[in-house]
Amino acid sequence: MSSVEFFFDYGSPYSYLADSRLEGLRQRTGAEIVYRPMLLGGVFKATGNRSPFLEPVEAKQRYFSLELRRTVARLGVAFKHNPNFPINTLGLMRAAYAAQSLDVFPTFHLAIYLAFWTKGADLGQGEVIEKVLSEAGLEGREILELSVSDESKGALRATTDEAVERGVFGAPTFFVGGEMFFGNDRMDLVEEELAGREAK
Repeated sequence: MSSVEFFFDYGSPYSYLADSRLEGLRQRTGAEIVYRPMLLGGVFKATGNRSPFLEPVEAKQRYFSLELRRTVARLGVAFKHNPNFPINTLGLMRAAYAAQSLDVFPTFHLAIYLAFWTKGADLGQGEVIEKVLSEAGLEGREILELSVSDESKGALRATTDEAVERGVFGAPTFFVGGEMFFGNDRMDLVEEELAGREAK
């Protein structure tokens, strides 16, 4: 069975949009989706890249916003610009590894994405994260306590370093085997790559 590695950061709206399409991709292709939380700020720092929302060319930044609205409308997903954006996601991405180690990642993942990109929650604040997770039926305090462990910190650092070493410069980024694909708008190419591998 083929697999798709999904490198993402919750602070990336395009990662959120890509995530909304992954289940359909899995159903059509049978591929396993491997979730790889990384720190996008760390990737930017290592590569010299920056968020498109920090684009210095005003016309280009306006176009990015227009393109985002068009994509949201085309996909038909719930979306609300987070008034707290940009948010420092360091604690949040460490918490993702804590959730994985506790085997509650699917519930964590959905709750965090909805809170971030449909409810405008300030997920740079630990107490807000805990409240969101508790409302989703998870042990929010336990997850946050584990998120500051050496294990969670090391896992996030290792994945972020690995992403940079493999050529990642932004989010979302996908890997099918050794082939890299960047962006929500390249998921059709991801699917083509999967189909080609199955045909061999």
